[in-house]
Amino acid sequence: MGAKGKIALGVVVSVVVIGAVSANAGDGGDSGSGGKGKDSAASAERESGTKTDTKADTKADTKADTKKDAKADKAEKEAAFQGDGDFEVGTDVKPGTYRTTGNTDSLCYWERAKDASGEMDSILANDNVSGTSYVTIPAGDKLFKSSGCKDWEAVDTKATGTPAALVKGDGGMHRVGVDIAPGTYRSTGNTDDLCYWERSKDASHTMESILANNNVSGTAVVTVAAGDAYFKTTGCKDWKKTG
Repeated sequence: MGAKGKIALGVVVSVVVIGAVSANAGDGGDSGSGGKGKDSAASAERESGTKTDTKADTKADTKADTKKDAKADKAEKEAAFQGDGDFEVGTDVKPGTYRTTGNTDSLCYWERAKDASGEMDSILANDNVSGTSYVTIPAGDKLFKSSGCKDWEAVDTKATGTPAALVKGDGGMHRVGVDIAPGTYRSTGNTDDLCYWERSKDASHTMESILANNNVSGTAVVTVAAGDAYFKTTGCKDWKKTG
């Protein structure tokens, strides 16, 4: 199975609880019909010319804006990277926070590594993903590996959103205050400890980033604090906000 066979260090399996956590033309001056006609014609020409110029300016501005938007879109796309491959940090991928969405069946595997040896000791953090995953790649990392994932997009950590009060139980990671609203959530009907939830203070996926977590059978109740950075859920029934 290659890289996907490695056990995620994010303790997705057998996890224990570790802590709480206008331009107008003139109309001429002659009163005679001949003069008036000339002045009117001249005014019409001037007015016509003004309209043409205005349209031309509008088109030019629109084209300029379109080019600017295109450049911005291109820059944003260049900051992202594909869901399959090994990427050298600082060369292939810039340090920062990234997101992949729409993954199914935990077939997406990613890994942060301190070198390119491929050995287990080089792994700083990793995970198998269903739904969405956020990962912060520090400048100190050497390599970022991604296999079977949807493409990664750069995340504006200052962006706002419309937080949801209902969360898919196998939806992966959710940014608190952006994807999910702070509050108390309830998930019922879970079996065999297959439901795993986690509150974390960042997206580094290290043990130190975990504020609290649990594997659940039956009903799970957890309060997601406003100060939390992310809430992760996998293998659970949907979560509904109750308070």
